[in-house]
Amino acid sequence: MKPSVGRVVHYRSFGTPVGEYASECRAAIVAGVPEGALPVADAERAQEWDSDAVVVDLAVLNPTGLFFDRCPQSEDNHRGGTWHWPERTD
Repeated sequence: MKPSVGRVVHYRSFGTPVGEYASECRAAIVAGVPEGALPVADAERAQEWDSDAVVVDLAVLNPTGLFFDRCPQSEDNHRGGTWHWPERTD
């Protein structure tokens, strides 16, 4: 599947260091699909991402408010700070 503006995906939160909030999936809406290379600001984190990761701009829905970020895709291990397609349910 190819991400497009308006699609609903899951964002994996980092959680907090002290543990007030666990790392978990949050609903997110694709707000933009940037073209070209990864943003320079994310060059350090790029080493951690899959080589074929699709980077998108997300509006993440949290219980305490909205969060906006540019994130890579991670379908295999759902690391914090990444997005993935929602799991299918029957």
